[in-house]
Amino acid sequence: MEATIDVDSVRTFETRSGSTRYVVRDKGGSEYTTFREHIGNAAMGLEGKRATIEYHEEQRGNFNNVYLDKIEPAPDESAVDETEPEEAAWRTAVDAAPWLVGESEPHEEVPPDELFDKLKPFKERVAEDIRENAEDSED
Repeated sequence: MEATIDVDSVRTFETRSGSTRYVVRDKGGSEYTTFREHIGNAAMGLEGKRATIEYHEEQRGNFNNVYLDKIEPAPDESAVDETEPEEAAWRTAVDAAPWLVGESEPHEEVPPDELFDKLKPFKERVAEDIRENAEDSED
């Protein structure tokens, strides 16, 4: 399974066999365990930061153990990719298509070129608004 978490703390424990157990705790209180040193050390470097993790769960008796398989810094969410506004704008335009194209007879299809000609200007305005709002929030 995958998740994006805020790493609150990383604790280490010495096991009876001499291995080191790393316990990563997120801000929500969930804990993830690993015995792999490279994963534990990477987690320590991410304390107080957002991270993307991969983990799996195992049921052992009455306990549900959650094992950390991978951890890495989460992508910078503040950076707006140029394709994101375009994709969001197309989704919005498609959702608005019934209002933009208007009601048609049941089972009557709108020709693709006509549909595109109606949706594209709307999509461009939505994408422009998204980019402007992202610039305003950076200031």
